[in-house]
Parts: sequence; C-alpha cells; structure tokens
Amino acid sequence: QVQLVESGGGLVQAGGSLRLSCAASGRTVSSYDMAWFRQAPGEERDFVAAVSRNGGWTRYADSVKGRFTISRDNAKNTVYLQMNSLKPEDTAVYYCAAGAYGTMRSNYGAWGQGTQVTVSS
Repeated sequence: QVQLVESGGGLVQAGGSLRLSCAASGRTVSSYDMAWFRQAPGEERDFVAAVSRNGGWTRYADSVKGRFTISRDNAKNTVYLQMNSLKPEDTAVYYCAAGAYGTMRSNYGAWGQGTQVTVSS
C-alpha cells in the first residue's frame, strides 16, 4: 500500500499562487493514477484534478480549468498541484489520492491527511 503526505498549503491572497506537493512512500507512485480532491467545511469532498500513471492524460474540474495544473515526477515519487489565480472559493483542505483514473472518490483507495489552503479576499 502507498502512503501519501501532502504539503505546500497555506494562506494566500486572492489572485495569488500556491504549489501543493504529494510525496509517496511504501510503493512507487508510477503504479497509480493520481488525483487531488478538496473539501470545504460542511461540503462534500470534490474532485479537482487527475493525472494518469505516465502523465499522458490529465483531467480537471470545470471550476479550476485554466488556473490549476496537475503534474507528476515519478522519479521523485511526487505529484504536484500548481494553483494560480486563486479565489476565496478555492479555500478547502486539499487531499492527494492514489488509485484508478477518474473523478469519483471511489476510484481511489489511498489518501493523504490533507493540507489546508486558505484564500483571503
């Protein structure tokens, strides 16, 4: 089983940028399709972005298209989420997940502990 640890969250002003990282251990991340989800207080955990095992395919939620970029470095066993033009509505706990490519939570069997992103207006 793979273990995932997110980092890079924090407080940023609207219009700013953050880059989240997800470091994997226990099993090589190249064995998995990877994704980012987010959960705001009182809300469901929603899909943000996914990338296939070799990085050849990516998919994004409509709310982040053109602003967020998911990428992976299999040699470093790490997945990234570059977030630009951040909005207050992007405020949430962001989770990294490993599993099978898709937008559903049920596609992913391994999850990190999450990292808080707060965007101030």
